[in-house]
Amino acid sequence: MSTVAAISTPNAVGGIAVIRISGEDAFAVSDRVFRAFSGKKVSEMEGYTCAYGEVSEKGEKLDDVVLTVFRAPKSYTGEDVAEISCHGGLFITRQILRLVLASGAELAEPGEFTKRAFLNGKMSLTQAEAVMDVISSTGKNELKFAVALKDGAMFRRITSVREKLVKILGDLAAWADYPEEEDIPFVEPDKLEADLTDIKADLMKLSATYDYGKIIREGINTVIVGRPNVGKSTLMNCLSGYERSIVTNIAGTTRDVVEEYVKIGELTIRLSDTAGIRNTDDQIEQRGVEIAYGKIKEADLILAVFDSSEHLSDDDRKIIDSLKERNAIALLNKSDKERVADIEYLREHFKYVIEISAKTSGGIEGLEEVLEKMFINEEIDSNDGIIANERQKICLEMSLDSVNEALAALRAGESLDAVTVVIDEALAALLKLTGEKVTDSVVDEVFSRFCVGK
Repeated sequence: MSTVAAISTPNAVGGIAVIRISGEDAFAVSDRVFRAFSGKKVSEMEGYTCAYGEVSEKGEKLDDVVLTVFRAPKSYTGEDVAEISCHGGLFITRQILRLVLASGAELAEPGEFTKRAFLNGKMSLTQAEAVMDVISSTGKNELKFAVALKDGAMFRRITSVREKLVKILGDLAAWADYPEEEDIPFVEPDKLEADLTDIKADLMKLSATYDYGKIIREGINTVIVGRPNVGKSTLMNCLSGYERSIVTNIAGTTRDVVEEYVKIGELTIRLSDTAGIRNTDDQIEQRGVEIAYGKIKEADLILAVFDSSEHLSDDDRKIIDSLKERNAIALLNKSDKERVADIEYLREHFKYVIEISAKTSGGIEGLEEVLEKMFINEEIDSNDGIIANERQKICLEMSLDSVNEALAALRAGESLDAVTVVIDEALAALLKLTGEKVTDSVVDEVFSRFCVGK
């Protein structure tokens, strides 16, 4: 592969910036742009060592820098790697990168360094995907799960299942090829069924982590609903920490959907403030109500807001009826005023009813406690790994489907050859998941989501 280079630090002014160079000619390229004050060439340096020196072009110094050497295979990419740490101005960083590219390196594609790490066997595909999750994590739980994935937690779980499937296939192949050999035991259907049932349980347990992992990674898709002027926009602004939605005494002010990511405790909430739901002749407002109901259908959680200082209206009751069997919390807003609304009626229709004041932030801690009860799964250990994305979920479901098919074939009395075929398909799906057996197009798609320099 060619020698590539890119700026690995954010595209912003900072204390330092790092230009990473990776490939067979990484040290030769570095020697063309860098001179160590010790006089030692980069190509002569040992791995995991640094040198202080300067980058210059045609005898003119650009910057004093520190260059770090990582020799293959003990580097991030598995190749020879040199990293130039320079002052973090945008102009000087780009000038050094330009010089490196002019000296024989090519500009790295998005995610190319991590892609090379995968191709060189430094990490599995699931670990590579977790690198981006670590970078984009916004909370403690999200980071904890991402780090566990990057360290191979899920890969180890998949490997354990894979080894069980490989053993079964090995036993089936040996018996099929050498049935006359006395030292090769007959594959007992009952034992095979028990082993496949255990594998099915392992896969189902792992599959069950997907929804939780999605919530941790992407946030809880949450919609604020209620009739006009109950305080939805004030709640949106309260939770987001600044004025994101327009707040007035005019009913129906919010006519479109206002969206924001907010942190409540350790949970990330994808919060949508919708138009007030009521019967109206205003066509624009009607469209806003239609959009609100569409958002409700897609939501993981609905925050239904009611005005504590007023009796429940027909519009309120219509909203309550529309949320039957939905994951919804009733928020009785304006608790700073005298309560008039029928709280017992709300308790009959919602598992959780919380009195809050979006204006003063009163009662918001109660919402945080309820959200943790609903969405923090103490039974899922981050150290065990979770299914982190749709690609992994699809591969896992393909494997589980094949195991179910193998069990059905076995119970129907079909030949062991037929059972072997579908067990092999189950194994192939797991190899796709880890990247051990995957097409170039899938690999390219995974790494296209990365930023340049990683």
